[in-house]
Amino acid sequence: MKRITIALALVASLLGACSSSGQPQPNGEMEATVERVVDGDTVELSTGEKVRLIGVDTPETVKPNTPVQPYGKEASDYSKKLLTGQRVKLKFDVEPYDKYKRLLAYMYLPDGTFVNEKLVREGYARIMTIPPNVAHADLFLAAEREAREQNRGLWGKSAGQPAQAQTPSAMQPAPKAPASSQTPPEGKRIKGNINAKGEKIYHVPGSASYEQTKAEMWFATEEEAKAAGFRAPKR
Repeated sequence: MKRITIALALVASLLGACSSSGQPQPNGEMEATVERVVDGDTVELSTGEKVRLIGVDTPETVKPNTPVQPYGKEASDYSKKLLTGQRVKLKFDVEPYDKYKRLLAYMYLPDGTFVNEKLVREGYARIMTIPPNVAHADLFLAAEREAREQNRGLWGKSAGQPAQAQTPSAMQPAPKAPASSQTPPEGKRIKGNINAKGEKIYHVPGSASYEQTKAEMWFATEEEAKAAGFRAPKR
């Protein structure tokens, strides 16, 4: 009986090893080498696979039929210096791949630096939470809020003006957020906002507070917003 138990344990161990060396699994992880940086939030591995960083969105630099967006080159250059040639750890959420067959991952440097968070906190990326991959949504929200408050990176520019020019005087209305940050991603028009009390509230187009609400997240459906922990406004 003892030999049978040992044999079963060995078989289970071998099966586990096969799984870890095969296709990426939900909530699994793997190590890889970054061959090149495609743009600020996308890299190509030495295996040829592309990786899209979860939860973040840097300004576009290589999207077809799309002009290079403000601060896109800076974000791309930053990622190139940070990641090119690095041996990294990739951790997956619920969905290991997106519809373009790119790996979806949280990326970590050998020293433990959480790359996704660092891009947001340093002002090179905005948050872009797409359920069901929301494991670090709260962390990214806090990182973006800090970057905005400190006028870091893309938050330090508005219509090409330096950050200090954005401070309103007592006789002027507060300036709007940069237009690009309030342009909804394709197919996502529901705004997610966190108020001063820390409450997560979503606003649908046409609702009373929609136009004046500053989006910190965008959602395609109310179900997505609720899955990310947001609620509808109280009536």
